[in-house]
Amino acid sequence: MKKFLIIYVLILLACAGCGYHVSPGGEHIDAGIRKVFIGNFVNRTSEANVENYVRNAFFDRLRKGGRFTPVSDRNLADALLTGQISGITTAHLAYSIADVTKEDSVSMTLDVVFKRADNGEVICISDGLSGREAFKVEVDTAVTAENKRNAIMKLSVDMADKAYRNIMSGF
Repeated sequence: MKKFLIIYVLILLACAGCGYHVSPGGEHIDAGIRKVFIGNFVNRTSEANVENYVRNAFFDRLRKGGRFTPVSDRNLADALLTGQISGITTAHLAYSIADVTKEDSVSMTLDVVFKRADNGEVICISDGLSGREAFKVEVDTAVTAENKRNAIMKLSVDMADKAYRNIMSGF
């Protein structure tokens, strides 16, 4: 019985060290980098206001992350986060029996640069991040436009999360 207990404890100890670890917390980033200025995102699409949704999503993501504090003055920043929305497309996803569109999706492509404020050294570049979000198409075009706007806002949050994970993991 004692032999089985020892084997059981050894198996548990072996499993405890099997590659499970806490997700990266930005250890590769200088600990002195705490304050981040989020610059304006360049909107290279015809979709109005998307740059504001993306920038706001990054503010929220940095606040939630706890590692960095967003600042509104570039001169107070240790690092700068900038980028561009390089593409937004809409595609039909689902149709009714009468071939009327019932659901569309919006896709976004985003480029993000995270660099030191003092010397411009690039910490992380995330080019070509992409994501997609579906939304309902309604008979009332105003409702459809609102659904699309909400999808873009959610997509902006998703894209900020992706970019943040890239920054923290050192990609």
